[in-house]
Formats: sequence, C-alpha cells, structure tokens
Amino acid sequence: MQPSVLRISELRARPGIKWHRYADDVLPAWVAEMDFGVAEPIQEVLQQLLTEASYGYEPETLYPRLSEAFVAYMHRRYRWVTDSQNVLPVGDLVQALFAAVSACTARGDGVALLTPIYPPFLWAVRETGRHVVEHRLVDDGSRFVVDADTLHGAGEREAPLLLLCNPHNPTGRVFERAELESIAGYVIDRQMSVVADEVHADLAYPGNTHIPFASLGPEIAERTITITSATKAYNIPGLRCGIMHFGSAGLRQRFGAMIPDHLLGRVNRFGIEATIAAWRDCQWWLDTVIQLLDNNRQRLQRFLAADLPEIRHYPPEATYLAWPDCRGLQLPGSPYEFFLDHARVALSDGAEFGPPGQGCVRLNFGTSASILDSLLERMALAVRAARQPTAER
Repeated sequence: MQPSVLRISELRARPGIKWHRYADDVLPAWVAEMDFGVAEPIQEVLQQLLTEASYGYEPETLYPRLSEAFVAYMHRRYRWVTDSQNVLPVGDLVQALFAAVSACTARGDGVALLTPIYPPFLWAVRETGRHVVEHRLVDDGSRFVVDADTLHGAGEREAPLLLLCNPHNPTGRVFERAELESIAGYVIDRQMSVVADEVHADLAYPGNTHIPFASLGPEIAERTITITSATKAYNIPGLRCGIMHFGSAGLRQRFGAMIPDHLLGRVNRFGIEATIAAWRDCQWWLDTVIQLLDNNRQRLQRFLAADLPEIRHYPPEATYLAWPDCRGLQLPGSPYEFFLDHARVALSDGAEFGPPGQGCVRLNFGTSASILDSLLERMALAVRAARQPTAER
C-alpha cells in the first residue's frame, strides 16, 4: 500500500488552503498537511458512503465503534490501556483545547506552557481571559529539552493547568520518560490538571518512542485529558474527527459539568469512518510514509548544513515539521517575510509560536523530494542574492 506522492499540478488542482492561500508562484511549506494521497482503505470507505448516498443522522453504534477503535489502537501501538467510557469524540482539537481550558481554569488564572508552542495553545489561553505562564524549552546544543530545575522551582500556585504538546510542535521533540516524569512531578506537586496534545504521536521516527503522558501512572492519569486524532499521521485533517480521552471517570464528569457534551456538537460520519479505517487498516501505509518523511528529514538536514550553515537546526524526532533558527543569517526583517518576498516560499512565522520563536520559522517537509529540493534551493538563492552588493545584483 504505497502512498501517492502528488505533483505540483495535482496539488494546485485541489481546492485546499495549503496550496491556495498564497500566489501561484509561491511554494507552500507552512500548514501541517502532507502532499500525499490518502491510504486506499480510507478512500474506499469514503467512496462506499458516497455510493450509499445515505446522508441522514448517523447510527447510534457509530460513536461506540470509534471509541473502541481508539482503545484498540492505543493498546496495539503504545501498550496504553484506555477506557472507551472515558472517550469523547470531537470535531476539532483546537475546539477541544479551548473547551478544556475553559473547564479546568477560571478567568484570570494562569495556564502553563512549554514554549515555543503551537499558536492555538496561546490563543486558547488569551482568548478565554487566562494568562500564559511560560516555561521555555532549553537549547542544549543538540536539541530542545525541558528545564527541570526551572520547572520545579516555579511557584506553587502559578497555574492550575498545563497544556502539554508531545510530540512537541514546533521543535519536533519526543520527550523521554525522564522528562515526562519530571513534568508529572511538577504537575502532581501543584495539584494541576493537564491537557496532553498527542496528535503527532504516530509520526515518531525510528529511535524515538512516544510515551502517552497519561500512561505514566494512575496519579497522573486521573488529572490528564489527552487529545489526539488520526488527522495528522493519515493526512485527513479536513474530515474533522478527534478524540478527548479522560484519564478517570471523575475527570470526565467534572469536565462534563462545565462543558456539556451538546456544546461540542456531533462528529461527521465521514470523519469517523475514515478514522476507524485509518486505525484499523492503514499501518503499512503509515510505515511507508514515515520512511518517506525520514528521507526528507535527512535531505533537509544535509542541505542546510551544506548550503545554509548559518541556520541552526536540529532534526525533529517526530512530525514532518522542521524548526530552523535563522538568526545566524542576519536577514533584514523576519525570516518568514524574507523567504516569502525573496524566495517565494511560504513558511510559518516563528514569532507566532511565542517569544522564543523570534528569528525562527517552521518548515513543513511532508512533500515530494523534488518540491522540497525546489523550495530549499529558492531559499538558498535568496540568501545569496541578499548578500551581494547592490551593484552586483
């Protein structure tokens, strides 16, 4: 079951936002969506739904089937034992993030984050009247790590909630057990709740093992809401299906008392059936995609080392998202604007990921090798051109 790697002409013929937000001469490497076709079992189940032409309300068995598929997948892939009774399907993980912040904190409270961080984490805090309590990841010369000393030296009442992203977006870290246990100690000592966004878990590269945060033990599970989906690994974000898993029945009840299930709406049948098919039938497809992404990850690292050595970059341990630090290039203005204006390459602006992201960009390498080569060559040419004296340009 080989994934189809789409050509530029095919990508531009599709109506999605990735290839149409910017002008046609721009190569997009911004939003977290891959340029691969979906796995055949997913396409087949969607085609079957279209053939049936049944667009009424979904059968009552649909949510239980999704919950059981989640439980089976988590156990098979991570040896994590979950409870289908504590699963809440949701249509959007950002909505789930906002709901969890609203349920677990009050207006004016602090919410702890490990920065730089995926921008909706910042939105979920600020747009609900809370404030960010920032704990910056530390560059140890080979990767970004949790600063345990600073974390455990924090005030006892700084925040009732931690929003954890693991694997981490944008740095691509897969936190090791010792790091997670340190975070768990910080949380337990302060009687905090946790929302663990683990949507990129399936995209860990060989040599890196994702550990579900709630699997560390009962004391951490009972205070952890895990949010995840098949959308990133299986490239179906537009189908809008995700999972909230509550580590205990009590946590599920407390959340429901603040955010009634009806407030979150229902999940589309197409998204649920596609998710079940992904988790049940598409392991081989995912394994092949990870090989393709790993090849691109290494390709990117080689190119940066040879052609843009001033960029500081650590290969991600998961995700198809790179986090190049461009400050060494000494560009005029932000690197996001520079590469968009002068290379016609659209990246994600690091400044949107919090103060530690200044001077960085996020680069999506989940595409064909030829498209990746083209956008990297454009970036290198733009940098070389900017360094030439004006008279030589």
